[in-house]
Amino acid sequence: MAAAAGDESDFLDSIALAEERFHGEGYQEGYSEGNHVGITEGKRYGFICGTKMGLEMAGYYGFAFTWKYILQNTPDTKSSKRMKTLDSLLRMIKNFPYEDPLYDKLHEDLDAVRAKFKQAHAACITPSKVQDSSAYGRKETTAEKKKKTRGLE
Repeated sequence: MAAAAGDESDFLDSIALAEERFHGEGYQEGYSEGNHVGITEGKRYGFICGTKMGLEMAGYYGFAFTWKYILQNTPDTKSSKRMKTLDSLLRMIKNFPYEDPLYDKLHEDLDAVRAKFKQAHAACITPSKVQDSSAYGRKETTAEKKKKTRGLE
Protein backbone atom coordinates (compact mmCIF):
# COMPACT_ATOMS: atom_id res chain seq x y z
CA MET A 1 0.00 0.00 0.00
CA ALA A 2 2.86 2.38 0.83
CA ALA A 3 4.49 1.60 -2.50
CA ALA A 4 1.26 2.40 -4.29
CA ALA A 5 1.01 5.75 -2.48
CA GLY A 6 4.62 6.57 -3.45
CA ASP A 7 3.96 5.66 -7.10
CA GLU A 8 0.83 7.81 -7.08
CA SER A 9 2.78 10.76 -5.59
CA ASP A 10 5.55 10.38 -8.22
CA PHE A 11 2.91 10.21 -10.93
CA LEU A 12 1.23 13.44 -9.72
CA ASP A 13 4.62 15.16 -9.38
CA SER A 14 5.54 14.19 -12.93
CA ILE A 15 2.21 15.62 -14.17
CA ALA A 16 2.80 18.87 -12.29
CA LEU A 17 6.38 19.13 -13.60
CA ALA A 18 5.22 18.35 -17.16
CA GLU A 19 2.62 21.10 -16.91
CA GLU A 20 5.27 23.59 -15.78
CA ARG A 21 7.66 22.44 -18.51
CA PHE A 22 5.00 22.71 -21.23
CA HIS A 23 3.95 26.11 -19.91
CA GLY A 24 7.56 27.35 -20.08
CA GLU A 25 8.12 25.90 -23.55
CA GLY A 26 4.84 27.36 -24.80
CA TYR A 27 5.73 30.76 -23.39
CA GLN A 28 9.15 30.74 -25.10
CA GLU A 29 7.65 29.57 -28.40
CA GLY A 30 4.91 32.21 -28.25
CA TYR A 31 7.40 34.92 -27.31
CA SER A 32 9.74 34.12 -30.21
CA GLU A 33 6.82 33.87 -32.69
CA GLY A 34 5.35 37.17 -31.47
CA ASN A 35 8.76 38.82 -31.67
CA HIS A 36 9.20 37.62 -35.26
CA VAL A 37 5.71 38.77 -36.30
CA GLY A 38 6.22 42.11 -34.54
CA ILE A 39 9.49 42.74 -36.36
CA THR A 40 7.93 41.81 -39.70
CA GLU A 41 4.91 44.07 -39.15
CA GLY A 42 7.18 46.87 -37.91
CA LYS A 43 9.30 46.68 -41.06
CA ARG A 44 6.20 46.74 -43.26
CA TYR A 45 4.73 49.70 -41.36
CA GLY A 46 8.05 51.56 -41.53
CA PHE A 47 8.25 50.92 -45.27
CA ILE A 48 4.73 52.27 -45.81
CA CYS A 49 5.35 55.39 -43.68
CA GLY A 50 8.70 56.01 -45.37
CA THR A 51 7.11 55.70 -48.79
CA LYS A 52 4.38 58.18 -47.87
CA MET A 53 6.95 60.65 -46.55
CA GLY A 54 9.07 60.23 -49.70
CA LEU A 55 6.07 60.87 -51.94
CA GLU A 56 5.17 63.95 -49.91
CA MET A 57 8.70 65.34 -50.19
CA ALA A 58 8.80 64.53 -53.91
CA GLY A 59 5.59 66.51 -54.40
CA TYR A 60 7.07 69.49 -52.56
CA TYR A 61 10.25 69.24 -54.63
CA GLY A 62 8.29 69.08 -57.88
CA PHE A 63 6.21 72.10 -56.88
CA ALA A 64 9.26 74.18 -55.93
CA PHE A 65 11.29 73.14 -58.97
CA THR A 66 8.43 73.88 -61.38
CA TRP A 67 7.63 77.28 -59.89
CA LYS A 68 11.30 78.22 -59.81
CA TYR A 69 11.49 77.43 -63.52
CA ILE A 70 8.35 79.49 -64.22
CA LEU A 71 9.57 82.49 -62.21
CA GLN A 72 13.22 82.54 -63.28
CA ASN A 73 12.68 85.02 -66.12
CA THR A 74 10.22 87.27 -64.28
CA PRO A 75 11.96 90.45 -63.10
CA ASP A 76 9.43 91.88 -60.62
CA THR A 77 10.12 92.13 -56.88
CA LYS A 78 7.40 89.66 -55.95
CA SER A 79 9.10 87.06 -58.11
CA SER A 80 12.42 87.55 -56.35
CA LYS A 81 10.75 87.04 -52.95
CA ARG A 82 9.03 83.95 -54.29
CA MET A 83 12.34 82.67 -55.68
CA LYS A 84 13.99 83.08 -52.26
CA THR A 85 11.18 81.13 -50.62
CA LEU A 86 11.40 78.40 -53.26
CA ASP A 87 15.20 78.24 -52.92
CA SER A 88 14.82 77.88 -49.17
CA LEU A 89 12.28 75.08 -49.64
CA LEU A 90 14.53 73.27 -52.12
CA ARG A 91 17.49 73.59 -49.75
CA MET A 92 15.44 72.16 -46.87
CA ILE A 93 14.32 69.24 -49.03
CA LYS A 94 17.86 68.48 -50.19
CA ASN A 95 19.22 68.60 -46.63
CA PHE A 96 16.45 66.41 -45.22
CA PRO A 97 17.85 63.26 -43.51
CA TYR A 98 16.23 60.60 -45.74
CA GLU A 99 18.85 57.98 -44.92
CA ASP A 100 18.58 58.16 -41.12
CA PRO A 101 15.23 56.97 -39.73
CA LEU A 102 16.57 57.27 -36.18
CA TYR A 103 17.32 60.99 -36.55
CA ASP A 104 15.88 62.55 -33.39
CA LYS A 105 14.51 65.68 -35.10
CA LEU A 106 12.98 63.92 -38.12
CA HIS A 107 9.41 64.99 -37.39
CA GLU A 108 10.46 68.53 -36.49
CA ASP A 109 12.32 68.88 -39.78
CA LEU A 110 9.39 67.38 -41.68
CA ASP A 111 7.06 69.91 -40.03
CA ALA A 112 9.47 72.72 -40.99
CA VAL A 113 9.45 71.57 -44.63
CA ARG A 114 5.65 71.42 -44.58
CA ALA A 115 5.47 74.95 -43.16
CA LYS A 116 7.91 76.26 -45.78
CA PHE A 117 5.85 74.56 -48.50
CA LYS A 118 2.70 76.26 -47.23
CA GLN A 119 4.52 79.58 -47.33
CA ALA A 120 5.79 78.96 -50.86
CA HIS A 121 2.38 77.73 -52.01
CA ALA A 122 0.69 80.84 -50.64
CA ALA A 123 3.28 83.06 -52.35
CA CYS A 124 3.05 81.35 -55.74
CA ILE A 125 -0.57 80.29 -56.04
CA THR A 126 -2.93 83.25 -55.94
CA PRO A 127 -6.44 83.51 -57.40
CA SER A 128 -5.36 86.36 -59.68
CA LYS A 129 -3.06 83.99 -61.56
CA VAL A 130 -5.78 81.49 -62.31
CA GLN A 131 -8.28 82.06 -65.10
CA ASP A 132 -11.01 79.93 -63.51
CA SER A 133 -11.84 81.62 -60.23
CA SER A 134 -14.28 78.84 -59.34
CA ALA A 135 -11.26 76.71 -58.48
CA TYR A 136 -10.93 78.82 -55.33
CA GLY A 137 -14.52 78.47 -54.23
CA ARG A 138 -15.71 81.78 -55.71
CA LYS A 139 -19.03 81.51 -57.49
CA GLU A 140 -19.55 83.16 -60.81
CA THR A 141 -21.62 86.35 -60.65
CA THR A 142 -24.74 86.80 -62.72
CA ALA A 143 -23.00 89.42 -64.86
CA GLU A 144 -20.13 87.00 -65.60
CA LYS A 145 -22.61 84.29 -66.58
CA LYS A 146 -24.41 86.70 -68.95
CA LYS A 147 -21.09 87.68 -70.58
CA LYS A 148 -20.26 84.06 -71.21
CA THR A 149 -23.66 83.28 -72.70
CA ARG A 150 -23.41 86.32 -75.03
CA GLY A 151 -19.91 85.28 -76.06
CA LEU A 152 -18.15 88.38 -74.75
CA GLU A 153 -15.47 86.43 -73.00
